[in-house]
Amino acid sequence: MEQFDLIIIGSGSGNAIPEEFSHLKIALIEKGTFGGTCLNAGCIPSKMFVLPADKALDAQHSGKLGVDAQFNSVDFAAIRERVFGRIDPISNSGAEWRSGLDNVELIRAHARFTGPKTIEVDGRTLSGDKILVAAGARPRLLDIPGAETVKIHTSDDVMRLESLPKRMAIIGGGFIAAEMGHVFSAYGTDVTMFVRGKHMLRSQDAEIVQAFEDLFSKRVDLRLGELPTSFAQTDSGILVTTASSEFEVDVVLSATGRVPNTDQLDLDKAGIEADHKGVIVVDEHMRTNVAGVWAIGDVANHYQLKHVANAEAKVAFADIGGATPAPTISYKGVPHAVFSNPQIASVGLTEEQAKNQDVSYKVGRRDYAGTAYGWALVDETSFAKVLIHADNAEILGAHVIGPQAASLIQPLIQAMALGQNASEIAREVYYIHPALTEVIENALLDALDS
Repeated sequence: MEQFDLIIIGSGSGNAIPEEFSHLKIALIEKGTFGGTCLNAGCIPSKMFVLPADKALDAQHSGKLGVDAQFNSVDFAAIRERVFGRIDPISNSGAEWRSGLDNVELIRAHARFTGPKTIEVDGRTLSGDKILVAAGARPRLLDIPGAETVKIHTSDDVMRLESLPKRMAIIGGGFIAAEMGHVFSAYGTDVTMFVRGKHMLRSQDAEIVQAFEDLFSKRVDLRLGELPTSFAQTDSGILVTTASSEFEVDVVLSATGRVPNTDQLDLDKAGIEADHKGVIVVDEHMRTNVAGVWAIGDVANHYQLKHVANAEAKVAFADIGGATPAPTISYKGVPHAVFSNPQIASVGLTEEQAKNQDVSYKVGRRDYAGTAYGWALVDETSFAKVLIHADNAEILGAHVIGPQAASLIQPLIQAMALGQNASEIAREVYYIHPALTEVIENALLDALDS
């Protein structure tokens, strides 16, 4: 049995090893592409695909600004090569750098627990004084008859297609489906999207969802409450059969969510507890129930957000290093964004959650069209919405749909994290005029005055 001071399973956020650990003998285990999902197949490349999609869509709607522009086509291969021509070298160089460190052994294989703090990898048995589980998540498999007989793409590989498909079916209604639906439809693909439930983006505020669906359905064939009943390969594509129709597509994308990789780790042999969804149970220090074992990221939370995993990594590594007092994670004011078009950003409670929790709240709402920069954009559909406590003006939640949503919401995220109320944020700071941030200022004032 080989002994290590620290074993890390996963090279995403788990790769953020502090420099002060240089005296430790570390095993870094990665069965997939070095750097994890975000770098290689997730948030970073997808946003690099979203930007040209936004530009293509802008060109198609420039007439409202008095600009005579047109959209002809995209060079999909050039976009793909630009994206992965930057990302792949980063992944490769990161692996080479880690492999070159005297105290770190990078092991490119699958890891499984064989006992308490004991791991089998590539025929070797490793034991670690301390272990960090950061094994991430993977796309959920599509359970529809015929799916096993045709090529089903996921977010892991759809951005590496050889060419732009003419026709695409997307199964799913979450943020991956919304972002990829935007990308491919803006590039010129005929997109049909199937959503099991009655609405897309079910974690979002209902008013935001309705606004998004109204706009998105003008660009894709959005089929809510409907799934294909089967798939079959044909000479010219993939036959998609539904309860009411049949049609062919070139590509099927499954975007029905992601599952933590804990089921591949044999956690039970290590005595590590997980919940009913396979997420490892951790405390505020990212410690599992087994002493000397920590977990972070998609295996240890239900957010599946890179910025959450990074925050957890800082806490876990500090605790592993013996920092005093022991650092703790805070999930207060965790934001998220959907980089589709329109863009969405949210933090805190939705109005539905506030009602269900019987919270006394007030709502403020301001359309982009009610601000000077909104006039410049000729924007008639975007808005910001904030919820504040009716008694003390605490900011309970915020939701923005429209251009720059993920940036506009940041002052509210900061306010929630630092305990600043709506009055302080709206009345005691300057807002640049006529910047689009005035939509946030005015939504807060609307809530305070309601």
